[in-house]
Amino acid sequence: MPCHPTPLRFSRLLLTGAAGGLGAELRTRLKAYCDVLRLSDIADLGAPRAGEELRPARLEDAAAVHALLDGVEAVVHLGGVSTEQPWEPILQANIIGVYHLYEAARKQAVRRVVFASSNHVTGFYRQDEVVSPRDPARPDGLYGVSKAFGEDLSRFYFDRYGIETVCLRIGSSFPAPRNRRMLATWMSYDDLERLVVASLTAPVVGHSILYGMGDNTTTWWDNTPARHIGYRPQDSSEPFRAQVEAADPHPDLTDPATLYQGGPFVRTGPFE
Repeated sequence: MPCHPTPLRFSRLLLTGAAGGLGAELRTRLKAYCDVLRLSDIADLGAPRAGEELRPARLEDAAAVHALLDGVEAVVHLGGVSTEQPWEPILQANIIGVYHLYEAARKQAVRRVVFASSNHVTGFYRQDEVVSPRDPARPDGLYGVSKAFGEDLSRFYFDRYGIETVCLRIGSSFPAPRNRRMLATWMSYDDLERLVVASLTAPVVGHSILYGMGDNTTTWWDNTPARHIGYRPQDSSEPFRAQVEAADPHPDLTDPATLYQGGPFVRTGPFE
């Protein structure tokens, strides 16, 4: 059963990055909100299921992305590089690729995009700070820089062309938090579904940014500026706290990954 019942149903919804960890999870969930779910990735998507269309496409291929958005009402864009990498793959998928996506949306008259940004847009804020979407970006690597670019590009396409976007600065979405950092950043798969569906179905979103997190006791992010989206997390990392803290009873306070919100991303690279 969908965890976010809604009367709004799309005729055709596009999910990019559908073979990734979160994409595979949303593949099983978003079909409840559309007649046809179009799926895209460069990795193997397997066989199509009922109500699915498989359309592999490379984001750096402008013509392929243009065709990918044909007949689509809305896009959930998870495609691209999702970890810190050398510059060239990030440039191709996350910079050039997201430009192709928004150009295709403009030409195909797609009116709403849910853009998977990242908490790493603000990863160089400290863990003793609380950050709002209105605070300046402080990316913790080239990946974070690319997601900040995507947020700015999507704002431009809203201001000039009226394409609405909800940028989701996703924290850590797994079955359970894996470490102390995730006590603040964790989001269940059910809350991930609530987040994406709220972003798709809120009547007016303009250009909005919100953090993808659960109803956690510890938090570094203030979503107050995005309350109009209607996302209300229901799952908390708190039941996992004792086990997580027991596994790491004495965190190293000299380690930048302990001090900064981006965790290990703040000390990844350079790639040579």
